[in-house]
Amino acid sequence: MTDAAVIALAGERQRRAADPAASAWVAASAGSGKTKVLTDRLLNLLLDGASPERLLCLTYTKAAAAEMATRLQTRLAAWTVVPEPKLVDDLAGLSGAVPSRARLAKARRLFAEVLDAPGGLKIQTIHAFAQSLLGRFPLEAGVPPHFRLADDRASAVLLAEAEAAVLARAHSGGDPALADALGTVTEKAGQEQFRDLMRAALAARTRLTAALAATGGVDGMTAAIHARLGVEPGQGARDLLLAACRDGAVDAAALRRAAEALAHGSKTDIERGAALADWLALGDPERRAAAWDDYRGVFLTATDGRPRKTLATKGALGFDAGAGDALAAEAERLVAVEAVLRALATATRTAALVTLAAAVIAAYEAAKARRAELDYEDLVERARSLLRRPGVAAWVLFKLDGGLDHVLIDEAQDTSPAQWDIVRALAEEFFAGTGAHDARHPQVERTIFAVGDVKQSIYSFQGADPAGFGAARGHFAARVADAGKLFRRVPLEQSFRSTDAVLQAVDAVFALPEAQDGVAEIEADGGAVPIVHNAVRSGHAGRVEVWPPVDPVEAEPSAPWAPPVERRGADEPRARLAQRIAERISGWIGTEPLAARGRTVQPGDVLVLVQRRGPFVHELVAALKKAGVPVAGVDRLVLTDQMAVKDLVALGRAVLLPEDDLTLATVLKGPLVGLAEDQLYDLCQGRTQPRVWRELQRRAAEGGVFAEARRRLGDWLRLADRVPPHDFFQRVLARGGRERLVRRLGPEAEDAIDELLAQALAYERESTPSLQGFLHWLAAGDFEVKRELEGAGGTVRVMTVHGAKGLQAPIVLLPDTLRVPRLQDQWLWHASGDGTEIPLWTASSREADEVSAAARAEARRRQDQEYRRLLY
Repeated sequence: MTDAAVIALAGERQRRAADPAASAWVAASAGSGKTKVLTDRLLNLLLDGASPERLLCLTYTKAAAAEMATRLQTRLAAWTVVPEPKLVDDLAGLSGAVPSRARLAKARRLFAEVLDAPGGLKIQTIHAFAQSLLGRFPLEAGVPPHFRLADDRASAVLLAEAEAAVLARAHSGGDPALADALGTVTEKAGQEQFRDLMRAALAARTRLTAALAATGGVDGMTAAIHARLGVEPGQGARDLLLAACRDGAVDAAALRRAAEALAHGSKTDIERGAALADWLALGDPERRAAAWDDYRGVFLTATDGRPRKTLATKGALGFDAGAGDALAAEAERLVAVEAVLRALATATRTAALVTLAAAVIAAYEAAKARRAELDYEDLVERARSLLRRPGVAAWVLFKLDGGLDHVLIDEAQDTSPAQWDIVRALAEEFFAGTGAHDARHPQVERTIFAVGDVKQSIYSFQGADPAGFGAARGHFAARVADAGKLFRRVPLEQSFRSTDAVLQAVDAVFALPEAQDGVAEIEADGGAVPIVHNAVRSGHAGRVEVWPPVDPVEAEPSAPWAPPVERRGADEPRARLAQRIAERISGWIGTEPLAARGRTVQPGDVLVLVQRRGPFVHELVAALKKAGVPVAGVDRLVLTDQMAVKDLVALGRAVLLPEDDLTLATVLKGPLVGLAEDQLYDLCQGRTQPRVWRELQRRAAEGGVFAEARRRLGDWLRLADRVPPHDFFQRVLARGGRERLVRRLGPEAEDAIDELLAQALAYERESTPSLQGFLHWLAAGDFEVKRELEGAGGTVRVMTVHGAKGLQAPIVLLPDTLRVPRLQDQWLWHASGDGTEIPLWTASSREADEVSAAARAEARRRQDQEYRRLLY
């Protein structure tokens, strides 16, 4: 296909997708112009007479909503003043036809009409829409009319407080059920694993709450879990084991003959035969149960619990040919007993964890209710519930239906099932009888539009389900067809962003069948939709480099008993890779031509993408700085891990308790005071006062650095007694503190400092201001600072794939492609044939029962599919 043909095809498909007369479902590959299609469709709808306030465009992020609104307003503003020939060309490009005089006049007026529209043009995230919906119908939704949105930090604090309260109740013994549940869980989970389990359970609290409601609460869920695993509630593992050890369950006579036969076999046979005979000789089920592990080892392997391939050698079978059948039958019996024991253990542990999680969720919901707060999950769930509530939903939809004609969904592949339910409810009347038209404007067709790409669905941790994209397409295609309206499926495969070299490399990777699983869309007949990209920028320069892996290098052996007088750094492959990347980027800057831009490569042209923010990211940032390459740092930072924040927190603790020698020494050595190593040693070693603070007061009389340090600390001590936390840190920073921190730590410290001040203000809005309280509040949770690196012009950006979605750069490096994700989540879900779900917790894969093993395999399959989509 020629370049002109590719461009013409791309333009034609974009116009078909933007046609306001048809509902459309657009599968848009990366770089194919989906934002342009969305904007063009909105413009066509407005030009065709749709009222601005009757359009709803749902996007995935606030940044995407702002980008689309900016593009739309810029275009409309230009139309008011652009010369007529240019306006004619622009409108003809939108519709493919020469515009009429009336359409030209309409285009000139649109900017003012959009500005004057009641409520404005609704381009917003699904959460913002849900919040406005609940604000409009609070009583119908069952939420306080004055509710407010709790951000992620506030939600995390409330969850932590709820968890602590529930654990305190369990420890106190005031709630026996909680105490028993805590004891059961902590038998298999240490402190860190317990916290991870609780985080996983609480992260799925909406799903868990729905499952609890479907099964009738904790007791009903416990019964459902036991039923799904095939065990009886209340059945004890010990009772089951005793029953398996009784003579009625054991064919003792046949096994004694087998033990005798084993005594005539190999050395291993003799050992197993003796163990079998000893166990049988115990007789009493209690004693046999105590020796169960040794007994099962005669028949089953220790690794996977399956029957041993060889239970008896030829010598033993030659003595008694029936010994093999007796041993095989007992092995199969033990496999069945072990399976029931594992299932019972899973059911018991899961029920205990559900009991704890349900109590924490209840405490969390009660805390939010007291504060009249809703979190982000609440917004979606309450909005969905409102739009599905019998006797209420119809009236709410009637009120909303009078205000909507068209719904457009951006990034549809990342829409969760709950969000799809909201979209379905909003568009339910679009294609039903007279609802297919606006009563005031019968000529206006009501439409549904979605654009997405299942290959780019990577937000499963936020509920995204790529299968929902196809299911929703099928639902709306049927609804539109039933209404006799036009529905289009439009693929956008032409890339305006990448060059042939890059696109051919992508197509080559994902042409492999094993790479397509989870990436390629599956048709109704089960076949995979081919992954094909066509470059509009055909013939443009492009290059794909594949570097060999950086392998570990064996360290040179050191001399025996070598004195530790030399510091040797360990040879880390990630450090050497970071160094190689930094050297390559440094060599590009100012010398490597960038033909597409007509200049040489600059730092802002380079984007480094990683799977996660691990040690390699920090190695790379350090290597780039060492090479003199401007770098924006990492896109997300844990606030309390930043050195500038650590220095300021240490200062806060020091002024609260100056007698804390270690903290005070940290402040004195840090950039806020700046004593040298020798000066701090001189102050602390051989001091005459019991505390460093008292010694500093005494040495201040000498003048010099000690007098200056004493003066600063004295000022800070007096300041901390008079002002709230934000004012304290603000004044410390304004009086030279910020300059000293940035000079020592670099300009990237600015973001962490600003975020600390913002969190101090947030704390003062929620709590009685106190420095002690703020420092405790700060330490109670892990703050993440999101840095908007898309605006970090002139510097190399290091970001995760999730954080960089939607961005572009002339040069992209992928140094983190060899790590295969591990299945960390032991909190699994299993769905039955009727669609009902139950949670399952297995302490390890070895202890997993058959149902849990299947759930684990399914979770692994889904994780691997998302890993491949992340690579795409």
